[in-house]
Amino acid sequence: MTLPGYTDHGGDGPVVVLLHSFLMDGRMFAPQVAAFDGFRCVTVDERGHGGTPATGPFDYWDVARDVLAVLDELGVSRAAVVGTSQGGFVALRMALLAPSRVTALAVLGTSAAAEDPAVAAGYRAVLDAWVSGGAPAEVLDGVAQICFGGFPVDEWKERWTSVAPDQLKLTMGALVDRDSVLSRVGEIACPVLVLHGSADLAYPVERASELVDALPAAEPLVVVEGGAHFLSYTHPDEVNPALAKFLAAHA
Repeated sequence: MTLPGYTDHGGDGPVVVLLHSFLMDGRMFAPQVAAFDGFRCVTVDERGHGGTPATGPFDYWDVARDVLAVLDELGVSRAAVVGTSQGGFVALRMALLAPSRVTALAVLGTSAAAEDPAVAAGYRAVLDAWVSGGAPAEVLDGVAQICFGGFPVDEWKERWTSVAPDQLKLTMGALVDRDSVLSRVGEIACPVLVLHGSADLAYPVERASELVDALPAAEPLVVVEGGAHFLSYTHPDEVNPALAKFLAAHA
């Protein structure tokens, strides 16, 4: 088990763990940390991202155990968990591994299904081009378009150029080879809020709808019109009020 890097942003309110997307780190939740007065926000850098190295192949069950270890390190018995995209994969698995420790879940731009084989093949092709070409501009632009839509993100593309190829291969492996948990999410009894962008280029809104249908305590699906895949980052003005209301009621 790896104890990942994390930032405890302080506060005396209920603990909310924020789990980032593929290729990102805890800094992507700056809009939420700034807005969530009354909560103790903890951002976590997942394996292969930010300050947390991946030392070998892993899956999202491993990452879920890493985050639970962070709660142990902080002496936190129970927390709400918010996850965007990859962070949502991890959040769902945390609730399955340790249901007594997760008070509420909010997932954005995510899916409970395995990756579509055709999409996985496309991602592997992107990985090959990235690794062999030293992160060519057209590859970075294409990935940014999928993740952020038309949102300007030159700062993140610049950070991506410094990702070591071995870390990229390991994190991409976890993404494209992940298992489906759709048949198991009915075991998750805590309240869940699912948000999705209508313009998400990674997962259609149907992935969010099937997740809501399978969760016994899901709130009505929130679809953000024009929202991109990394919804919490690109559309905080639409996302934050819904998240804050949900967390105030359930965290």
